[in-house]
Amino acid sequence: MSRFLVAFAAALLAGALALAPASAQNYPQRAVRFILPFGPASGVDITARLLGDRLAAHWGKPVVVENRPGGDGLVAISAFTSANDDHTLLFVPASTFTAHPYTHDKLPYDSERDLLPIANVTVIVIALVVPASLNVKSLGEFVALARAKPGLLNVAAAPGNSDFILSGFIKSQDLAITKVPYRDIMQGPNDLAENRIQILASSITIVQALHQAGKVKILAVTSRTRAPTAPDVPTVVEAGYPTLQLDSLIGLFGPRGMPNALRESIAADIRAVAASDAVIASRLASTGMLVDVRGPGDFAKGIAEIRGKLAEIAKALGLKTAQ
Repeated sequence: MSRFLVAFAAALLAGALALAPASAQNYPQRAVRFILPFGPASGVDITARLLGDRLAAHWGKPVVVENRPGGDGLVAISAFTSANDDHTLLFVPASTFTAHPYTHDKLPYDSERDLLPIANVTVIVIALVVPASLNVKSLGEFVALARAKPGLLNVAAAPGNSDFILSGFIKSQDLAITKVPYRDIMQGPNDLAENRIQILASSITIVQALHQAGKVKILAVTSRTRAPTAPDVPTVVEAGYPTLQLDSLIGLFGPRGMPNALRESIAADIRAVAASDAVIASRLASTGMLVDVRGPGDFAKGIAEIRGKLAEIAKALGLKTAQ
């Protein structure tokens, strides 16, 4: 065999090995990419970059965060599923896709097949926020104002469950409010502060600074417990609107066919770096997020609970799932 053929064969073998699925023992073999459905400085982005830095040091391989906002999360999900690569992972709130069956007629992916849970990383607090200039002090007062001014108020929400639940709530309360869509919900808080929209449902992370500056007011949070960064703000249950209650799980998902052993291994690495670095928990807590690392099985159970809650809401609203 000539030297050329030997070199060519070696190159082919090297390329095949680079593309071959990694095992739990030798993962990662190269740079890992996190695809996100939100822009920079969002709660998900802060979490992904903080975790990515620690994992890069732990793995000895780079972790690259790629922001792909827009399309109700479908831009990020499509980029992830198209890659079909176990070194390209989807870092999203479960809420990004759990409402999709009720908000889209057809979907370009199958969440059970294409989005395999690796690890839940945090629980993010979702807040219901109004402009300070609106002079509304409670969720009940906002409902009363919306009834008194039909068609004059605007609403916006982060894509996914926040949008779905808030829309369902507005319909159940028979409120005439105009929905304002955003390609990137990070644009919403400033519009809220300027009273261009009158209520926003988003992570507490992106409205916290405006709340502290007195430009917006957080009426309630959708989590089971009050937010550590806003302990005076009631939960939606305490505010008298329990149908709005829903925890938001944020974590990593692997592509179709990723072995459970590899997913367990990555989850163990995440658990290890989170436990060994107190800065992660303190930094995330300061932005309204709580570290809650769960492996593939427990993460899947949490997602199933969210799906069950959304199915109940959809049934009450008479919505059918996508074909």
